[in-house]
Amino acid sequence: MNANSINQEEIREWIRQSQDGNQQARDKMVEKNVRLVWSVVQRFQHRGYELDDLFQIGSIGLLKAVDKFDLSYDVKFSTYAVPMIIGEIQRFLRDDGTVKVSRSIKELGYKVRRAREHLSATLNKVPTLSEISDYLDVPIDDIVLAQEASKAPSSIHETVYESEGDPITLLDQLAGGDDQWFNQIALKEALMTLDHRDRMIIFFRYFKDWTQSEVAKELGISQVQVSRIEKKVLSSIKDWLEEEQRA
Repeated sequence: MNANSINQEEIREWIRQSQDGNQQARDKMVEKNVRLVWSVVQRFQHRGYELDDLFQIGSIGLLKAVDKFDLSYDVKFSTYAVPMIIGEIQRFLRDDGTVKVSRSIKELGYKVRRAREHLSATLNKVPTLSEISDYLDVPIDDIVLAQEASKAPSSIHETVYESEGDPITLLDQLAGGDDQWFNQIALKEALMTLDHRDRMIIFFRYFKDWTQSEVAKELGISQVQVSRIEKKVLSSIKDWLEEEQRA
């Protein structure tokens, strides 16, 4: 364990004291989890908000996690806290009304819509993300971001990180039994360890219920590649979940 690591028993003791009303223990939890909150806040950059403001909101989520954490469960606090922090930030974005998208993202969203219309007419089919990317000379990640930002808040980020609600469909592939409550939390972290393409494949397959052929066409790769990547990703996520449970 490195010098910056926090002893899990210390954390649990601070949580216990905080839940009993000890303000010093509560302050200690905030102090020791600053990096955790910032790591979550970074996922919400390019949303048109100052990161410092989102950090304050995320800290509220952290404190709610401290208050609600069940010490009877043998699970890392960070595993429980991350979706709570994300959920608090998402509620802020929803309650604030229309998400404040930066001007550049709004402009790109408009260009993407125009490009899709143009390519649909010239290609006589719905263009793939790769085709739109080539046409606009813009990275696929930026195109996906612009599309998500122009939608209602129930985007890929909302669905993947929703801290409450129905279990994620992918859990049917990965979890079951008495440990399913744990995997619902840990899976949300596991998904964010994937690179962009792998995450998009899982998103399209299990959140949009697309066929492998539809995913292949959208991403500009073969159906065989989608199948191979999907199997690899499912296996790696399952391994990640099992390792997290043992940690």
